[in-house]
Amino acid sequence: MDQILSLLSDTIPKAKTLEQLTRPLLTLLSQVTGMESTYLTTIDTDEGVQRIEFARNVGDMVIPEGLVVPWADTLCKRALDENRMYSDNVAECWGDSEAAAALGIRTYVSAPIKAQDGQVLGTVCAASSDQVARAPDVEPLLMLLSGLLGYSLERERLVEQLQTANAELTSLALTDPLTGLSNRRAILNDAARLFALAQREHKYILIGVIDLDGFKLINDTRGHQAGDQLLRGVAAQLQHGLRTSDIIGRTGGDEFIVIALGTPSQHSDPETDRRHAAELLQDRLSKATIGRYELGHGLDAIEYSGASVGVVAVTPGSMTVDEATKLADHEMYKVKQQRNRQRL
Repeated sequence: MDQILSLLSDTIPKAKTLEQLTRPLLTLLSQVTGMESTYLTTIDTDEGVQRIEFARNVGDMVIPEGLVVPWADTLCKRALDENRMYSDNVAECWGDSEAAAALGIRTYVSAPIKAQDGQVLGTVCAASSDQVARAPDVEPLLMLLSGLLGYSLERERLVEQLQTANAELTSLALTDPLTGLSNRRAILNDAARLFALAQREHKYILIGVIDLDGFKLINDTRGHQAGDQLLRGVAAQLQHGLRTSDIIGRTGGDEFIVIALGTPSQHSDPETDRRHAAELLQDRLSKATIGRYELGHGLDAIEYSGASVGVVAVTPGSMTVDEATKLADHEMYKVKQQRNRQRL
């Protein structure tokens, strides 16, 4: 026991991860039990599976790391349900376990790893294809290891949950909740990156500003939910009409912005080339917004005649992202005024 305590006192302070803690403990468990395999599992009761996270194999029988088996078929669940930690005749005790038969387990000992609230997080186990007598210190050792590993496993899961939550919060901070597109903050960050890329690769930038004509009237006459449905529909149509490398976002209200990388042609005047690319993108974005949109909530669909779109092609270094966006916004208003005159 003094040797065990010495190893634990040397291992625990140095372990910074679950793996760094587990591997020496599995070695210790192997020495105490004399079994071929010692391993740590995790259990996902929602998915109904058990996974071998870390294993130490010293004989012919191999418990592979990464193995996932149905939780209901495991020896661990049977031992837990029966409050039986040890068996040297698995075939007689739990002969219906396909996983145990496939792995060739004859002797088995385990202890559950639990969280502070009692939830079973996993198990720490030893197994052998031979009949191995029960070691006198194995059960107290297993309970000690399960306590140590339970604390570490719970801490690691909490860290993972916090990291996931932080990633979700970061995503929410950069996403328009209505359309799922990038919001103004995200699109400006992406624009700065794309401007720098264009400057390095001697390309130009296309910026398009899209404003939904008649949106206020739709909101006023059909309600805000109908307006939200139109925004979602237009966002989906715009996304569908873009290349994967193009950037699109909703900057607020009924306004969207598209930023794309343009490649200069080697066979035409650069100014003419950029102007032609801007016209093509403007036409593509304008046509993408035209169509029939279902508004939901028992409302009639709307035949939408399209948005006002202004597109400019700029050379990085000649102006900032903000200046280029204002220039595209100015072009959009020129288009809107022209469309308004045509309606009169």
